[in-house]
Amino acid sequence: MKALQDLVVLDLTRVLAGPYAGMMLADMGADVIKVEARKTGDDSRAFGPFLKGESTYFMSLNRGKRSITLDLKAPEGKAILKELVKKADILLENFRGGTMQKLGLSYDVLKEVNPRLIYVSCTGFGQTGPDATDPAYDVIVQGMGGIMSITGQEGGEPTRVGASIGDITAGLFSAIGALTAVHARTLTGKGQFVDVAMLDCQLAILENAVARYLNTGVSPAPIGNRHPSITPFEAFPSKDGHIIIAVGNDNLWKKFCTLIDKLEWVDDDRFKTNPLRTEHQPELRQLLLPIFVTKTTKEWIAVLKDIGVPVGPINKVEDVVKDPSIVEREMIISVEHPVAGHLEMPGVPIKMSDTPGSVDRPAPVLGADTASILKEMLGFDDAKIEELYKNEVI
Repeated sequence: MKALQDLVVLDLTRVLAGPYAGMMLADMGADVIKVEARKTGDDSRAFGPFLKGESTYFMSLNRGKRSITLDLKAPEGKAILKELVKKADILLENFRGGTMQKLGLSYDVLKEVNPRLIYVSCTGFGQTGPDATDPAYDVIVQGMGGIMSITGQEGGEPTRVGASIGDITAGLFSAIGALTAVHARTLTGKGQFVDVAMLDCQLAILENAVARYLNTGVSPAPIGNRHPSITPFEAFPSKDGHIIIAVGNDNLWKKFCTLIDKLEWVDDDRFKTNPLRTEHQPELRQLLLPIFVTKTTKEWIAVLKDIGVPVGPINKVEDVVKDPSIVEREMIISVEHPVAGHLEMPGVPIKMSDTPGSVDRPAPVLGADTASILKEMLGFDDAKIEELYKNEVI
């Protein structure tokens, strides 16, 4: 059994934010039907790298889904979507603001078709405000949302986070919003509109950067790999690479000083409390640099773990996929795609004792399930489906 196996999701999204939300729902058992444009499909089908002509980008974000092609500008295409809406629990879309209204497929229209429908719209700037109809990409909202202003080395230029966190956080919040609305429907019997803005999500994840500014008036700036209020809590060069340590309280500081034979620092007026260590962080860092280069990363991890100090390496992607914890927790999985063949990708990060998620099928070839979905869900016969193909509706 899977937790969401009774839910039907119409996934009209493309590229990253919306497909990521749909992927999460599919991993947990929902029947996610990806509604794609004829001939081209999701824009990301054209993003490399490719395996035998199939996009690894697309395949990593759309696993577990079924694909139906549909011309949403054609009257009969709209009619078919509305019939599918009658059978659906959730509709996901991440078109530019105003697009679904222009198509005549807004929430106000579709809720009349299915009052229990949960309609999730994930856009750059939401349904309200001066930028509501503007397009957005990850790097745009990273810049506008403040995260680039606090990322990077001290005194350096604003830096984009390496992963597409503008898209991914919006996808996560979209999935949370969808499932929250599903639960609310069990109480009210009614669906609802879920409005997720990528920009809102960026602000929401800034955590203490926003709190610090709102309550002190000081705008945070990049500080490299260190923590703004805990010290030492940063990366240091080791003999053969880098090490990250997080000495999170004064008790750990004492243990750490004992380990490195600097017990006099425990009562040093510069370092004896965390606020003092943070105030004197540049000075402390200079004192620690020659100490950390005396051992390898592996050696430091062993001795620091032994005394309970949180510690880790800075892994490259090639390292993290081989990490024993990642391997043990099945976070690298493989699927067999009908065209691309063997494909590896990240696994399901939510581990559940009774209703675990899993990746049960690869991403679909464009339109691979069109006929079966129309037969199964709407009762169309072969003649009707052939007519729709001929008229370029599907």
